[in-house]
Amino acid sequence: MYPHFYSRVKLTILSLSTLILTLGCNEQQSQPAAQSMPPAMVSIQNVTITNVPITIELPATLAGNKEVEIRARVSGIVESRNFEEGQIVDEGQSLFTLDLEPFKLEVEKAQAQLDAAKAQVTQNKRERDRFETLTNERSISKRDFDNVASNYDISLANLESAKAALNEAKLNLEYAHVKAPVSGIIGRELMSEGSYVSGPQVLLAELTDTTTMRVRFGFSEREQLKMRKDVENGSLTLPKHNEFDAQIVLQDGSIYPQTGKVNFSDVRVNRYTGTSELQAKVANPQSQLRPGQFVRVRLQGAIRHNAVLLPQRAVLDNGTGKFVYIATKNEQGALVALPAPVEVGEWVQFDGKNFWVIRDGLKPEQSVITEGMARIFFPGMPVQVASEGE
Repeated sequence: MYPHFYSRVKLTILSLSTLILTLGCNEQQSQPAAQSMPPAMVSIQNVTITNVPITIELPATLAGNKEVEIRARVSGIVESRNFEEGQIVDEGQSLFTLDLEPFKLEVEKAQAQLDAAKAQVTQNKRERDRFETLTNERSISKRDFDNVASNYDISLANLESAKAALNEAKLNLEYAHVKAPVSGIIGRELMSEGSYVSGPQVLLAELTDTTTMRVRFGFSEREQLKMRKDVENGSLTLPKHNEFDAQIVLQDGSIYPQTGKVNFSDVRVNRYTGTSELQAKVANPQSQLRPGQFVRVRLQGAIRHNAVLLPQRAVLDNGTGKFVYIATKNEQGALVALPAPVEVGEWVQFDGKNFWVIRDGLKPEQSVITEGMARIFFPGMPVQVASEGE
């Protein structure tokens, strides 16, 4: 039993000795390999401070400058529709015509009542003049004259009432011609010929003025507060009265040629989205823009002061925040890459390239690595500058 036990112990000790020897050899071999790793070839850009215009890009929807509901002011039967659905109509153009006969009869009736009122005024005036002469001659009493004079005054009032009734009848006849209040694109008919409309409560069609379009978009309250703080500390300048230039980016990425101005900012904040509504107006002479379109709006006119610009590729993310690699010398005087956390701001674009605005974390004349980050396998790795960024 004991000789067998001792044999197993000797075998275990021999195995452990072999393992330790092997690990020692591997460690000795790995150290020269790490030390012999060549420096990573990188490109750098020296940190400089500049003032740069910034662009704010937000999703937006389009609406017509005027969106009008077409309604009849009087009731009646729709006799005709005088437009083609979807066409451009001019201000004052007839859109619908109601049955005119009842309104013509009302005009004739009101005209007859006006003529009768005029005749009554003439008759009462003759009576008043005759009684005035008799009163002066003391042939009739003062009371009889007062009655005749009152009848004359009442007939004058009836005449004015008859004139108003005639004007109302003529106005209703005019309202039976439903006309376009503005120029624009007419939608589809909602009431067809032969239908009865009971007045303004019935919608006949919708008309949209598209010569100028309203661009509506939301701006988060958090971003607005951040911008206000930047304005207060002098790091940001906004356009006067916040009248940003508004550029529209269409769904296919193309830029709409007309540029507008922000002309409205709502003081209220939407409690569901945390945004306040802004609006810009853009000319639309060729009717290229349509109501309801989803676009992106670029707001231009703000200036970021004392900012650092870095190519977008130079800014990395490690999951906890943004950082860049700085090329700097270590204690031994070797050039190595060290990470530096940064606070980023907006994107800006020059010559078709995207740049980050670095708001904090870098100092002037530091050398930021802009190319070759993929060759940096660990912080402090030796690097060699291949070229210096512009």
